[in-house]
Amino acid sequence: MDAIDTIIVGAGGRGNAYGDFALEHPNEMQVVGIAEPDALRRDRFIGRHDIAPDMIFHDWQSLLESGETKAATIINCTMDRQHFESTMKMLELGYDVLLEKPMTPALEENVRLVQQAEATGRILQICHVLRYTPFWQTLRDVVQSGALGRVISVTHRENLIYYHMAHSFVRGNWRKLETSGPMILCKCCHDFDVLLWILQQDVAHLSSFGSLTHFRPEYAPEGATLRCTDGCPAADSCKYEATKLYARDDDGWPQNAVSYVPSRERRLEALKTGWYGRCVYHCDNDVVDHQTVNMEMNDGTTVALVMNGQGDEECRTMRWDGTKATLYGKFSSRGHEIRIHHHLTGEIEQAPVVARDKSGHGGGDYGIVRSFINTIQGRPDDSVTTARESLESHLLAFAAEESRLNRTVINMNEFRARLEA
Repeated sequence: MDAIDTIIVGAGGRGNAYGDFALEHPNEMQVVGIAEPDALRRDRFIGRHDIAPDMIFHDWQSLLESGETKAATIINCTMDRQHFESTMKMLELGYDVLLEKPMTPALEENVRLVQQAEATGRILQICHVLRYTPFWQTLRDVVQSGALGRVISVTHRENLIYYHMAHSFVRGNWRKLETSGPMILCKCCHDFDVLLWILQQDVAHLSSFGSLTHFRPEYAPEGATLRCTDGCPAADSCKYEATKLYARDDDGWPQNAVSYVPSRERRLEALKTGWYGRCVYHCDNDVVDHQTVNMEMNDGTTVALVMNGQGDEECRTMRWDGTKATLYGKFSSRGHEIRIHHHLTGEIEQAPVVARDKSGHGGGDYGIVRSFINTIQGRPDDSVTTARESLESHLLAFAAEESRLNRTVINMNEFRARLEA
């Protein structure tokens, strides 16, 4: 079949991650347009993809203002608060859309996006990249094969390495509820998604606890300055010291968030005035830095999801206990492991995870793009999810936030009914 043409909206980390698929697989996808407000990011993207002048736009509004469809699809990587308005218009104009998660940080807007996709008959697929990785597909195969017996309990941990927590949720784009959304939604909606995908049933009841515990002014080192570039006396002993993390010549994340110019001097200058040079104890952040969610599934299986922002390694770890065996798993950039301990025999079995490619999220970044292409071409795979299916993971995140704030147990059937009403 012919390659699908697409327009990338947002040339940040996620837009480039998905756009790279076209560079490696031009017979499957061609990037024919870009909409990006930052001139440096836009120009860099244009050079990599050889975008024609009439397909270069400064923002999503100018892309859509003519009312004409300029490609078959759009990959929407705008910031979270722009997802709703931009995607609603894209669907209305007739685009099939691959939308970065979360769908939108406003609960009712998620429902309206699903309704818009269904009313227009367009494909709206959410970038729940975990379910498109060899690791999670292997874990799902093990669970659904019956090798564990009936699953009784699951413990799933989303472990952010400490500097990722500080970068994204203390200093960066996702630090404030008002401008992004609840952290459990922005970071963990695809953790909810992959758990539902594997267990194949809904949550009956849910409770949650968490808070902004550490990144507060009262925990700043004595004499700490408001910026790491102001001669802070705690610089040598602080693991969050910004110049050590960002002022490098590296071309990659998270340094590129400070400046796309891979220059130590350029980034050091940017730290003196930008977000990422601020002391982590003196930012304007208000989202949590740790949270737990306890869930009871319809069949009585219990699931604990832990989001932790003080990790020594960026990874997800998990334990699945069944009536026949216990599964231990680790999903990490340093390597993946799925280990099955059989109760009766004591045998320990390794489930091999076969690498598919080197894209981000353990192969999930390219996996979701290929799934989107296959769906458009009428060949959906067994990992594909509709927007309505993706909605459920978002509802769990919003319910968890309501539980956390009100210290209540949420009946999910009542929560869904309240939303419909």
